[in-house]
Amino acid sequence: MSGSEFHVHGPHDHAVEHEAQGDHGTHGDHKSAGFSLAQVVAIFTAILATAGAVVSYQGGHTQNEALLFKNEAVLQKTAAANQWSYFQSKGMKQNLAEMSESLATTPEQKSKIAEEIKRYKQEKEGIKKEAEKLEVLSVEANEKSKHAESPHDKLAQAMTFIQIAISLASICVLTRRRWMLGVAGVAAVIGLGYWGFAFLPVGAGMGMGH
Repeated sequence: MSGSEFHVHGPHDHAVEHEAQGDHGTHGDHKSAGFSLAQVVAIFTAILATAGAVVSYQGGHTQNEALLFKNEAVLQKTAAANQWSYFQSKGMKQNLAEMSESLATTPEQKSKIAEEIKRYKQEKEGIKKEAEKLEVLSVEANEKSKHAESPHDKLAQAMTFIQIAISLASICVLTRRRWMLGVAGVAAVIGLGYWGFAFLPVGAGMGMGH
């Protein structure tokens, strides 16, 4: 979900603007507290358009952040795999050295090979620690990616209901069906609810979304 997916202006929006500018008392039966139906709808849709722009931005941001963490997890996992390969290589050299030690015929040869075996063991220990550290970093980055991605579904649902609310409100002006503004209000409340629930801890949100 990105900002480019949120489109406010359309034929019905121009109709709302026209009604808001041209309705100066010719439709007195649609006045409420000094505002015409079109003016109320214009304010309503403007507020929702602003909220929709913020929701759209947040949706794009969460996806980008999740992708960055996922890439980091893959990189750390690859680095860990390389370290384990290096560990195995050192292990093979250690095994060859141990075989050579068993075949050595002089104390000098045995002592020299024993030093090599000791060095391989020390190197393996350092490589193992580095590989395990990289695996932990990979797991942490993967968890961060999941956490960053978790609000996306609810933000997408919030955006959907906000767009529905804007469309219904615009149709309300075109058809003069005031009850549709109430339906638009319900859709807007649901959309704003999903927006609020998007950033609650996982498992909260009264079952909405995931």
